[in-house]
Amino acid sequence: MGLLKWLDSEEVRGRAKEFLRPFYRLLQNKKANFILKIFLVIAVILTIYFQVFAKDNISELFTEFKGNFTTKNSVWILVAVVLMPVNWILETLKWQVLIRRVEKVPFWKAFRGVFLGVSLSVFTPNRVGEYGGRILVVKPENNWKTIVATLVSSFSQQIALFTMGVAGLVAFIHFFLKVELLLTLGIGLVGIVMIIFMLICYYNVRFSIPLFNKLPYLRRFTKHMEVLDQYTFRELSEALFFAILRYTVYSLQYYLILRFFGIHVPFMLGGSGISSIFLLQTSIPLPAIADLFVRSEVALYVWGFFTENEISILASTFGLWVLNIIIPAALGMLFIFTVNITKTIGVTDENY
Repeated sequence: MGLLKWLDSEEVRGRAKEFLRPFYRLLQNKKANFILKIFLVIAVILTIYFQVFAKDNISELFTEFKGNFTTKNSVWILVAVVLMPVNWILETLKWQVLIRRVEKVPFWKAFRGVFLGVSLSVFTPNRVGEYGGRILVVKPENNWKTIVATLVSSFSQQIALFTMGVAGLVAFIHFFLKVELLLTLGIGLVGIVMIIFMLICYYNVRFSIPLFNKLPYLRRFTKHMEVLDQYTFRELSEALFFAILRYTVYSLQYYLILRFFGIHVPFMLGGSGISSIFLLQTSIPLPAIADLFVRSEVALYVWGFFTENEISILASTFGLWVLNIIIPAALGMLFIFTVNITKTIGVTDENY
């Protein structure tokens, strides 16, 4: 504890600030700011290239796509494409509900922040770039509060995902794995208890503030967490409502893409399989670029009960990933040039 207190001391922070001063001075230069933007864009482009165009079986996946893109069959994929902006509009509305306690951000500006977050998340571990992208559209003094609000937004999405995932997993176990009824009920009961616990934490997020006060090295961040004490039950419920809607849209996209690639799954069983895949996939914290691999492996097992065509299964998973991550990341990349990165992260002469 003594080491942590020393690391958090004014002396250490002062030395670190003095050491970093030349770098911050450099970042204030307009050319350096532009170079930083170019670096981020290149990072996004390279990530997209290696995860999409340099993929080993990309030719097979593209051939599968062309083979299924017929006049009669194309309606499935076209509806999924139309739902893509709906998915991110719902995410923007959810974030707006929570960020308005920090700063009033117009819808278009918030929408831009969400897409910036998607772009930066594709090459960062555990998708931390999502938070970095969103702080680029708020005032520098609200950066930490914005991160806190975004954490609450992510938590609401996790509750929606976990709730539907538990229901889907129980149904999948019952209908396909044929395990004992007692074990199935036990898994469902454990899931319900965890859902209740998550909801209690979600609707009482303000109680995390005293915990920060008890930790010396985190105490100075308490002022940024005061926003948690301002959220009302209605606001948290509204955010959770948008999270559930977004989950529904995302799941429907997956189902439509499955049908496009010729995987004929009954709607209710398809929903349980999709929920199970999402639950198992998010149980393993990985960067967005590894997300596809995990989901593909789980998808091969789940959809293997309905088809032996592995390339169709992989194409479905890949298609959903490209539609909801890669395309938004490419669009968000364009927004990088519309923000002053060094200014929005608080690198100013006043601070350095």
